[in-house]
Amino acid sequence: MAKDSKKDYSQYFDFSDAKVISQDEFSKKIRIRGRDINIKSEPNHRQEKQRGKEDVQVLYDNAIPDELKNIGKGKHYIVYTYGCQMNEHDSETIKGLLESMGYQSTEDRKEADIILLNTCAIRENAEDKVFGELGHLKTLKLERPGLLLGVCGCMSQEEGVVNRIMQKHGFVDMIFGTHNVHRLPHLIQEALFSKEMVVEVWSKEGDIIENLPKKREGMRGWVNIMYGCDKFCTYCIVPFTRGKERSRRPEDVIAEVRELARQGFKEITLLGQNVNAYGKDFTDLKYSFGDLMDDIRKIDIPRVRFTTSHPRDFDDRLIEVLAKGGNLVEHIHLPVQSGSTEVLKRMSRKYNREHYLQLANKIKTAIPDVVLTTDIIVGFPGETDEQFEDTLSLVREVGYDFAYTFIYSPREGTPAAVMEDNVPMEVKKERLKRLNETINEYSQSSNEKQRGKVVEVLVEGESKRNSNVLAGRTRSNKLVHFEGSKDLIGTFVHVEITDPMTFYIRGNLLNEPVAANQ
Repeated sequence: MAKDSKKDYSQYFDFSDAKVISQDEFSKKIRIRGRDINIKSEPNHRQEKQRGKEDVQVLYDNAIPDELKNIGKGKHYIVYTYGCQMNEHDSETIKGLLESMGYQSTEDRKEADIILLNTCAIRENAEDKVFGELGHLKTLKLERPGLLLGVCGCMSQEEGVVNRIMQKHGFVDMIFGTHNVHRLPHLIQEALFSKEMVVEVWSKEGDIIENLPKKREGMRGWVNIMYGCDKFCTYCIVPFTRGKERSRRPEDVIAEVRELARQGFKEITLLGQNVNAYGKDFTDLKYSFGDLMDDIRKIDIPRVRFTTSHPRDFDDRLIEVLAKGGNLVEHIHLPVQSGSTEVLKRMSRKYNREHYLQLANKIKTAIPDVVLTTDIIVGFPGETDEQFEDTLSLVREVGYDFAYTFIYSPREGTPAAVMEDNVPMEVKKERLKRLNETINEYSQSSNEKQRGKVVEVLVEGESKRNSNVLAGRTRSNKLVHFEGSKDLIGTFVHVEITDPMTFYIRGNLLNEPVAANQ
């Protein structure tokens, strides 16, 4: 970690003022500053680094015992979600569990009986937001001591975070991780009746829990096809917070997609930290992500997306299937992170610049109208001006329609955190500005090609800036604004593009059905 970093986790590992009240093989109770804490299990970074040989079990048990099904009757909940689509999907499960226990959703904090923060550990600013939110919630907790506050998700899998909450945020009632979301009903029961902070964070790899209730809203659904990641990129905390790669059984995934089709969902997104690795952990059958996509292609659901891909595992079988089109859309998110082979090696991305460009060209050849988007980090430790120029030239060569761009910030516990963070912040900011200008140029150019075309749009809702304007997305994930009636939300319409912008395109609604140019 950089020497001038404001983060100093060492202060949160000092438990000299903690008193052990009781301890057995199942849990440990301690008292810190007058608050009793029941530590059932806590994150262990050393264990998280290990990839155990134990079998991953697929469990179909009922997550909510009968005696807990009414524990939330007449009570209300709020779930705040930070981070990626995987966190959004976890929140759907959390909400499903809560509602199966009788809780009802609310947006009013003063009405809520339980508030959960489902957190992200990818970047430092996401972590800062959560601790800032906890500061606000402390006042609410003082006013309403019966309110249950919980922190879950990826941040909860970090030792330093859990220790910091125990030391500095004793008003929190529950801390649980990504592997034991299904344990939420039991944790709520324990926190309610014991009045202690309950900490249960598993560092083991985690099983696959099927049949968990989910609360989905809107016309788009997330479907988790696998969990964890084995790539261990040097900057990334995900392999530690999400565990090893483990794939859901094909029949379970397909059954869930068919059920969403029956329920009338217009679009699904298949989720995984690295969807391209799907099926590689199966020992009893040979079944790849391409095979799964080929099977889902035959299900009557209008659009199928997936995220996120790792270039190393993007194989020819998948390209062959995606080229069949149909409900498989022409948008592929293909994170590159850097255009420099030297930087990619320090990142441990396990491919080089040439391999990535060959893959991008192969995809474009097979799917001529494909839209590629990506993730890029600037200012990784040791990145030279020349290496950054390699990134700019790769962006120009690929011609991305959009990119999520980030300034590198170290994550405690990752190999990159001990590298010398020797790129000055002003240099990082200047590189980010140049990168974004280059990407915006190609985004504008790509959108300009849509002028005069008729595109199919799935209407998602009102524009955030103008309630008289509707917003939706094309098959290639381009954001479209147009004027129309609110009753079109949730339907497919055809829009003629009139005004391409950088980040979205504007058009006119066509009342008569017209074949889309896409």
